[in-house]
Amino acid sequence: MAVDRMLPTEEARDLLELTREIADKVLEPNAVEFERHERYPAEAFRALGAAGLLSLPYPEEFGGGGQPYEVYLQVLEELGARWAAVAVAVSVHSLSCHPLFVFGTEEQKRQWLPEMLSGTMIGAYSLSEPHTGSDAAALRCRAVEVPDGYRITGAKSWITNGGKADYYTLFARTGEGSRGVSCFLVPGDTEGLTFGKPEEKMGLRAVPTTVASYDDALIPAQRRIGEPGQGLAIAFSALDSGRLGIAAVATGLAQRALDDAVAYAKEREAFGRRIIDHQGLGFVLADMAAAVDSARATYLDAARRRDAGLPYSRQASVAKLVATDAAMKVTTDAVQVFGGAGYTMDFPVERYMREAKVMQIFEGTNQIQRLVIARHLAG
Repeated sequence: MAVDRMLPTEEARDLLELTREIADKVLEPNAVEFERHERYPAEAFRALGAAGLLSLPYPEEFGGGGQPYEVYLQVLEELGARWAAVAVAVSVHSLSCHPLFVFGTEEQKRQWLPEMLSGTMIGAYSLSEPHTGSDAAALRCRAVEVPDGYRITGAKSWITNGGKADYYTLFARTGEGSRGVSCFLVPGDTEGLTFGKPEEKMGLRAVPTTVASYDDALIPAQRRIGEPGQGLAIAFSALDSGRLGIAAVATGLAQRALDDAVAYAKEREAFGRRIIDHQGLGFVLADMAAAVDSARATYLDAARRRDAGLPYSRQASVAKLVATDAAMKVTTDAVQVFGGAGYTMDFPVERYMREAKVMQIFEGTNQIQRLVIARHLAG
């Protein structure tokens, strides 16, 4: 069912209607088939790009949609309710633009940002490495300064859209310690950049996740974003926004699981009554609804703080934690509502449950979110 939303402008309401129309016509009919056969949804990204949905939270002067984060995240939620893999990729694309927009020079922004926001390009974020996990400060991929730029050597992992993206926002070591990491904007066709076989994942199968290998790849010096050694500050700044994106996608996935479970419970009968009329199952659905509404409230609160220019890092971690934990529980409960049918591939709730799991892991595990929140409280 369509969620009743309180949107700030008539333009935002029209944008949500456009999003629902595209999601229903382009995403919904293809999700099951593409996920099952691991087919990359290039046409879906083209349709979203043509509608301007790949650049919503960035200023119009650079080709963006000029929308507040509150609106952008609700668009992501609608996409996540139809096809989580595509919604995650859209969130990652927005995340990959953040370092250039916030930390790039005016010259860099005017040179690259309009094309990145044109709707014809997809970006990726390249922070994690095979051995580091959540410890970003321990990365080893190295960028050595040479007369004509930087030579990059090493491996990056868990790259959403790896091998498909047009550019990669890369974090590589240029010095020692936590202040020895720098940020680079790397074209996807850079010589010396190659990608491994896509990971065989539980869910989100239509969008590849890969390892990237840099073999003495040369990057022009002007493609360094920010100051040398500023990389981790840039990465963590971007992740605050990215966590809100994942929270919105997770909320959309949970909303869809709830909608499907309610529809099934109204049709299925047991002991002469609809199963939704049995108090034991009705209470399960009520708890699912409460979890979805709570998740939405947390990400909207953080987004409104961001839009108002207030600190929102703690609230972003809260939103990511609450929304992804809710998605995991709600999708698991949806399988339970469907009973044995929910464990089969005849119904999509089993896919929702598989897709929800990784949302508790990427953009910082939920254990890391608790650490971030605790540090804010202590500080």
